Amino acid sequence: MSKRIAVIPGDGVGPEVVAQGLKALKAVCPKLEFETFPWGSAYYQQTGQMMPADGLDVLRGFDAIYLGAIGWPTVPDHISLWGLLLPIRKRFEQYVNLRPVRLFPGSTSPLLGRGPADIDMLFVRENTEGEYSGAGGRVHIGTPNEVAVEVPVFSRMAIERVIRYAFERARERRHHLISVTKSNASRFAYVLWDEVAAGLSSQYADVRMERVHVDAMAARMVLRPQSIDVVVASNLFADILTDLGAALQGGLGLAASANLNPEHRYPSMFEPVHGSAPDIAGTNRANPIGAVWSGALMLQHLGFTDAAQRVEAAIARTVREGKALTPDLGGSATTLELGDAIVEALLP
Repeated sequence: MSKRIAVIPGDGVGPEVVAQGLKALKAVCPKLEFETFPWGSAYYQQTGQMMPADGLDVLRGFDAIYLGAIGWPTVPDHISLWGLLLPIRKRFEQYVNLRPVRLFPGSTSPLLGRGPADIDMLFVRENTEGEYSGAGGRVHIGTPNEVAVEVPVFSRMAIERVIRYAFERARERRHHLISVTKSNASRFAYVLWDEVAAGLSSQYADVRMERVHVDAMAARMVLRPQSIDVVVASNLFADILTDLGAALQGGLGLAASANLNPEHRYPSMFEPVHGSAPDIAGTNRANPIGAVWSGALMLQHLGFTDAAQRVEAAIARTVREGKALTPDLGGSATTLELGDAIVEALLP
């Protein structure tokens, strides 16, 4: 049965890397049908909106969304984020942001002496609440008495569903889960998080759970990355930690993500997390691996497990051989050349 994919190439390097991702997806899975939408910062400059008023209704009819990048210097970040990306995540209850952190053989980590066996983590980020809830406001704007209030929102329901999802993933891996909070300083939201995690832990006796404060977690990722399997954390904490994770695995160009509605009630969204990279946009130097890997996560979510594994294996082979790597990985290949190499590695 075919699946309908909404493609939003977006801004900056987004269209460049999405083109390579689509090439790999089409090569490995003919059961995908794609429709492209020109939404993003350029669309905002033309219309005053990041997407049409009925954009979410349009996207609802698809099985998944494949996104390149959102953001551009001419559009304030809070407008681009709240005008497209966050509404999609929230309306479609994409409450899990899944970010694998893996050092491929052939890729070099900035951590001296660390290899692929040391860096293999899976981050589960709560994706709809927390610090990105949007609750708050500003008063006395432009005066010396101006006040801005941003209120994180944590509900037991949202915490429980994302931690339960993380426990299930830990069961599939090395049976170890780290729950990251800052409950020594945040006496209400993160104490609630810790209590929910402790309660769920009794239902997963086969999974060893640790509680770690976010600052200690950042240090542990650098000093003892081999001790980390699955991590679950709030919207903000996991956002920050996974950028550190991307650096450990060789750079943001490798970073993939999935915004999941695990129950498939709504479409899920898949995107690399390197951003629009205005400094290299249009130069054919962007690393497409994050986009291609995000496509593999999409295939996995849609039930095309064999195809997903083939794409991940092709990425690993391409990096290991090192013949067509972009400048961020120490090579001289173009975006197009690296994309072609991955597709070639897919062939029998």
